[in-house]
Amino acid sequence: MRLTILGGGGFRVPLIYRALLADREEGRVTHVTLHDLDPSRLAAIGRVLAAQAGDDPDAPEVTATTDLTEALTAADFVFFAVRVHGLRGRAIDERVALDEGVLGQETVGAGGVAYGLRTVPVAIEVARRVAEVAPHAWVINFTNPAGMVTEAMAHHLGERVIGICDEPVGLGRRVLHALGADPAGARLDYVGLNHLGWLRGVEVDGRDVLPGLLADVAALKSFEEGRLFGTEWIRTLGAIPNPYLHYYYFNREAVAAERAAGQTRGAFLLEQQGQFYARLESGGRRCANSAGPQESAPAAASPADRTNDRRDQGAMRLQCSTAESRNRAVPSNGGQRLAGDYRRSGLTLCAWSISSMIRCAAARGSGAFRIGRPITR
Repeated sequence: MRLTILGGGGFRVPLIYRALLADREEGRVTHVTLHDLDPSRLAAIGRVLAAQAGDDPDAPEVTATTDLTEALTAADFVFFAVRVHGLRGRAIDERVALDEGVLGQETVGAGGVAYGLRTVPVAIEVARRVAEVAPHAWVINFTNPAGMVTEAMAHHLGERVIGICDEPVGLGRRVLHALGADPAGARLDYVGLNHLGWLRGVEVDGRDVLPGLLADVAALKSFEEGRLFGTEWIRTLGAIPNPYLHYYYFNREAVAAERAAGQTRGAFLLEQQGQFYARLESGGRRCANSAGPQESAPAAASPADRTNDRRDQGAMRLQCSTAESRNRAVPSNGGQRLAGDYRRSGLTLCAWSISSMIRCAAARGSGAFRIGRPITR
């Protein structure tokens, strides 16, 4: 099966490839095409993936191109994860909004609207090209604002586009940890879409245990959303809000925190990732001395940003370790253990099989998040 990654020079692509390397089931991905507009980033990520594959004879073949038609030809799945105008565009969105005293954030508020207006036309054009070049392919959208982009693409692709988001899974996992519950035996009742949603039920052994969590002050304070929203607010809602709802419920506080940070998250990431790609170009020799996102990032107004920091740190460690080991005799999975914090965050994407289309949109082997009937009370 052939997978095309649009945005193939992206920071986290090696972690997707890692999931594909681990897949040995029937219908696994055997060929990956990386597409990006930046040939230097394509080359850098391509080297990392080659090092990850090592001598594994079953590793998915990887090719790279800057030509969209070439990338889409014969694709079975298209993973759409792009950032129109890059991190520089995001930094501008955030700063312009904050200078006007309103929220500048990637998917929420004025910043999110600007990002959507810039991204939707590109997504529509990609959808049209997929329909022309690879009409039988399934598109998996991970480009923000995910709901807006997926809906726009659906006008041209119908049911063959699926929008995914790891935030509901991440929230569910944190709540299950606070409850001491096994994800394999739990069902989550999450209402809403992507960043706009609420966890309103947690079924364990046929019983909704969320009311017990809401009654336990210490348990509520043991995870990020409980501390962020506060016990009284969560109990009034009767549900656990997605962390991005902080920007709505506490808008003034969020804007004040973003303005006080001095540097927006987009500006920080632009600087950090620019430096990191330069280090990667040098063969990873200076990677080990680079500061991770958690050590130097501006203060995050939401646990969503702190979760993203952990993912980026996992991606950085994996890529550094892989780059540094290129000229040494190491196992083909060298450095993968260092991405454990990333795997636990809930974003690691599964390899997809023909029989199931998509095995999961969260960490491999999780039984915590299923689509099904809501829990009734």
